[in-house]
Amino acid sequence: MNLSAVDLNLLVALEALLSERSVTLAARRLGLSQPAVSHALRRLRELFGDPLLVRSAGGLQPTERALSLSAPLAHALEAVRRTLEGPAAFDPATATRTFAVATADHGSFVLLPELWAALNAEAPGVDVAVRAGTVEQGMRELLDGELDLLVGPYQREVAGYYRQRLLHERFVCVLRRGHPAARGEFTLDGWLSLPHLLVAPTGRPGSAVDAALAAIGRTRRVGLSVPQFLLAPHVVAASELVWTAPERMARAYAALLPLTVVPVPIALEGFTVWQSWHERRHRDPGHAWLRQRVRAVAAGTRRADERGDE
Repeated sequence: MNLSAVDLNLLVALEALLSERSVTLAARRLGLSQPAVSHALRRLRELFGDPLLVRSAGGLQPTERALSLSAPLAHALEAVRRTLEGPAAFDPATATRTFAVATADHGSFVLLPELWAALNAEAPGVDVAVRAGTVEQGMRELLDGELDLLVGPYQREVAGYYRQRLLHERFVCVLRRGHPAARGEFTLDGWLSLPHLLVAPTGRPGSAVDAALAAIGRTRRVGLSVPQFLLAPHVVAASELVWTAPERMARAYAALLPLTVVPVPIALEGFTVWQSWHERRHRDPGHAWLRQRVRAVAAGTRRADERGDE
């Protein structure tokens, strides 16, 4: 059947007629006149090639054909109503849902403990699946609907995606406590004389540090490259390596391990951490709630840093 040739309002009339078993009551329910509903019933009989409703002593009675239509008609109209109403409201207290979030271990370290505590307190039925991966992979998974949020640095503006600034991270140098290089002034030459630890999640050489050094005609020796941030502080604490690290992570580990944090002896830009999502999720109430919670946790982290700088 060609749907474009069918007046779908007739299906709404049929639903009312099957429910009320009366043209008068169906007209009242639909806000139409009785003749209009009688006309709709005639058209429905022509459409289905069946009387649908026949008169009896107790009013209109549905035929077998009409009874067979009742359940699928109700389901179809309910689906249309839900579509027109848009997404349902999100109630975190009763919601059961799993959000997929991609971030490097830096983002997990800085945001995840407080984020999980906030989500678990407000939405005990909401789960979070955190995965690693590159920015390029994350953008593809956002597009494919496999991922809800991508959290991390080095994200550019792309049509069809939204991004929101969460926080700015500075760099510091980390050495083991008692390292000779940390005594007195930590100079550029002293820094470059040391073997460096590089965190390279992709396995490729080079970083913001190397780019800044190249700009002034200098280089460093990377003595050890590791794929994860969380390996770095433990290695540095037991070696002569120096690690140029995100400040939040460095100071947190310095409170737990025998580490010393000193300023970077070169002008070195930090990086901004963003959350990005695809436009397909932008108006999803549950997704908007998650984004707001991530942003609130990041804002709390920024305020704590500002108090620490005072």
